Amino acid sequence: MRTGALLRVGLVMGALLALVAVVGPSVAPYDPAAPVAPQLAEPMSPGAPFYLGTDDLGRDVLSRLLYGARISLLVGLVAMVVTMVIGTAVGITAGYFGGGVDVLLMRATDVMLAFPGLLLAVALVAVLRPSVWTIFVVIGLVSWTGVARVIRSEVLSLRERDFVLGARALGARHGRILRRHVLVNVMPTIVVIAALSTSGTILLDAGLSFLGIGVPPPTPTWGRMIQEATSYYRVAPWLMLFPGAAVLYAVLTFNFIAYGLAGDGRSPGA
Repeated sequence: MRTGALLRVGLVMGALLALVAVVGPSVAPYDPAAPVAPQLAEPMSPGAPFYLGTDDLGRDVLSRLLYGARISLLVGLVAMVVTMVIGTAVGITAGYFGGGVDVLLMRATDVMLAFPGLLLAVALVAVLRPSVWTIFVVIGLVSWTGVARVIRSEVLSLRERDFVLGARALGARHGRILRRHVLVNVMPTIVVIAALSTSGTILLDAGLSFLGIGVPPPTPTWGRMIQEATSYYRVAPWLMLFPGAAVLYAVLTFNFIAYGLAGDGRSPGA
């Protein structure tokens, strides 16, 4: 598939995902936290009036999936913003100033890279009080290192370009050069990385929820729905299939957008 077509597919998928996140809770047939099935302790298979079935507590899977779309997408996007702000700031600062500043920031990045992201996120969540805002911050704090390295490599090249050297020769301040010349030229790379980072943050949020330390209940999330269904994967596989497919859909959406943008001339180093 050509990159232009890939980008269009990703944008259409993203629009559908955003639509579900916005209007899903309004059109959900039932309260996602309330038992609505006539029988409890045993999941009901998909069929009218519960079109995606019910879980072991009698809650409607479709309603929980629609509500979970909003919170999962919100966590992924906000955590991506935190990731990009930290990673971009570190990468631009290290690449532009170089010298001791570069060494200090990159060694700090190496220290962060020495810890597995999921393990570090688990440790931070265990220390902090679990909440939606905690998840935003934690995912951002463990995901910025790759962004910083890519941005730094871009800025190392940009700072030697004639337009940057000319601005310095004319006496432009560092802040003006960074805003008007460096940041503008590295922005296409930032856009591509942001799309890829959103996939990563959605996956990390699902992983934390699967481990039981993500967004606290009763708020439904796709990762928690998968975790709650592990005891019934033999007798009620749809309980894992539907939220798993939702996570896969969201990850593919942002990957398609990122690869489409990269092939459209917005890739790192373009």
